[in-house]
Amino acid sequence: ILILGISEDIKSALTDTIILAGYNPDSQKAFMISIPRDTFVGKNELTAGGYDKINALYQSSPEKTVKAVESLTGVQIDHYVVVKNSALPAIVTAIGEVEFDVPIDMDYDDPTQNLHIHLKAGVQMINGDKAEQLLRFRHNNNGTSYPKEYGDNDYGRMRTQREFIKAVASQLINEKTSVSKLKDIGKAVFDNITTNMSLAKVFAYAPSAIKLNLDGVRMEQLPGYSEKINNLWFYRHKYIETYDLINELLKEIELDEKELKKAYKATPRIKNKPAVQNTDLQNQTMDNTVTPAEGTVDKCKHLNTISEVNVEATCIKDGEEAIKCVEEMRNKSWS
Repeated sequence: ILILGISEDIKSALTDTIILAGYNPDSQKAFMISIPRDTFVGKNELTAGGYDKINALYQSSPEKTVKAVESLTGVQIDHYVVVKNSALPAIVTAIGEVEFDVPIDMDYDDPTQNLHIHLKAGVQMINGDKAEQLLRFRHNNNGTSYPKEYGDNDYGRMRTQREFIKAVASQLINEKTSVSKLKDIGKAVFDNITTNMSLAKVFAYAPSAIKLNLDGVRMEQLPGYSEKINNLWFYRHKYIETYDLINELLKEIELDEKELKKAYKATPRIKNKPAVQNTDLQNQTMDNTVTPAEGTVDKCKHLNTISEVNVEATCIKDGEEAIKCVEEMRNKSWS
């Protein structure tokens, strides 16, 4: 499921929150991966602008954001959930105040967005109004932000968002919560979101969800680094690290072989290269190896290979495709 948080108090609707989540009710294990809003998804670095950031894609459609995350991660996304900032207080009110340890003092004002954040550090009860402040905070009026070890600015905000989701789940998922109460809360939340998931399907997970072991929830961020492209800051994802992380997470939630095969959409996108044209990752097996493309010659000792298009084919000229060894690339400074 792709979770999108939308800021609608500015001229353009942008996804300031993008989280890819996976849950296996059989194993009671789950994961969340934050996708930085500045992630580069454009095709031409020479003309890169704000619309080449992943957070701008929602202005076309949520499906376009889904497609971009599938390209970055290689994961088949079944559903999306959109939460608008105006609906966030109502959602938290429906859930009830949430106990949360605010990591730092937060003091920020933006009159243009009518956004005023004033929270003190420490354990406290977070209501709807405080939740919006908490989840939108990046830095203080004086320019200070989260400590580096926590993750400053956007990175810190993404971590706080994941931690708050976990805190909400911790409050809802316990022995005192009945399935009927969870369904009542789910109905109230459902009225304040946009999703392609039916309410009936949401309810179908309720009996399993109250048994979720939160110690089995992995929380990660898309591997990558900040980089200036065309004099504008972007987040550049790392292909190999993403590939390894996705394999690890899908294996960790213990999907069976059939579900594991369905979980892969395509090979994640490679930096500075066109999207990969085959679906080698769909041949994924439980021992985390990938079957080489048909007709290739494996000249190394590893089975883990990817296909990379160097030259696209045209009507009058053949294209060029290279088969590369993932193990060899992992040993290089390759992003």
